[in-house]
Amino acid sequence: MKKILITCMLCCLSLSFYAQVQQQNQILSLAKDYHNYMFRNQPTKDVLKEMRSITDADMAPVADFVAQIITPKNSILHSKYLKRPDDATLKSLYIIRKVSQNLGEKEPVDNKQLIDSLMNANVPVYELVDNYYEMIFTSDGNKNQPFNLSKMDFKMGDYGLKDDTENGIFFLKCMNYCGRTIWGYMNIAKPMNTQKAYEFIKKFPKFNGRPYFFYRDFYFDDFEMVVIKSKGVQSYKSYYLDKYYETLLYHLVCLNKEGGSQKDIDDLLLGSILRERSLYSYTQYKETLEEIFKEVKE
Repeated sequence: MKKILITCMLCCLSLSFYAQVQQQNQILSLAKDYHNYMFRNQPTKDVLKEMRSITDADMAPVADFVAQIITPKNSILHSKYLKRPDDATLKSLYIIRKVSQNLGEKEPVDNKQLIDSLMNANVPVYELVDNYYEMIFTSDGNKNQPFNLSKMDFKMGDYGLKDDTENGIFFLKCMNYCGRTIWGYMNIAKPMNTQKAYEFIKKFPKFNGRPYFFYRDFYFDDFEMVVIKSKGVQSYKSYYLDKYYETLLYHLVCLNKEGGSQKDIDDLLLGSILRERSLYSYTQYKETLEEIFKEVKE
């Protein structure tokens, strides 16, 4: 009886070890495909067929997601993908992106060792959520040109996000993507090209049926993570709210330069977080914002 029990235990251990090794191999394969095709390169039919041949319950949704984000003219902004996955799927996609980044390093570490260490690491869930929506909006920018989210209306209650922090992450990742589309026109062009920037702003999405800037749910607890590798751990809200304030201020400049109506200007000034003094500690534009609302009062 003892021998039978020991044999069964050994079989279970062997099956568990095999499943873990298989999962690691699948993650490495998907990470390589993500690295090779995340930008402009188009995956072959064989690459996509191999991904979709992954059918086990844990890895099938991961493979489906990666197949979608590397495909040109994809449907990554469909509600199927905007919905928050379970934590295990989030973790696998986090590892895939980390391995992809490692593949681009001058001196990469061993990929299988990296996968093993990350699988055993306790990664905070907000970092996993941040990574997921970074992958989504990066894919839309890389694969669905030209940029146009004017027909998108993100219904924040539809995506299974668990709290105000996860909702905030979703919004800030989306608007960071949108802000990048106008940054060059406002900073590199000499003089700044507000006409072109304003054309892009008109293509920004709605949230909950209203223009993007009416979203104001940013009073979740701040947390820290590595946003930019060279800067180490930093405040999430200080980085992303600062970028968002920048986008709002660019929008204001465009309205003033491109003949925006007084109603549009007032909606932006009074309906957005531009006037939320309690959030100014998160942005380098604090003095600019205080000066704007001092002028409005006068």
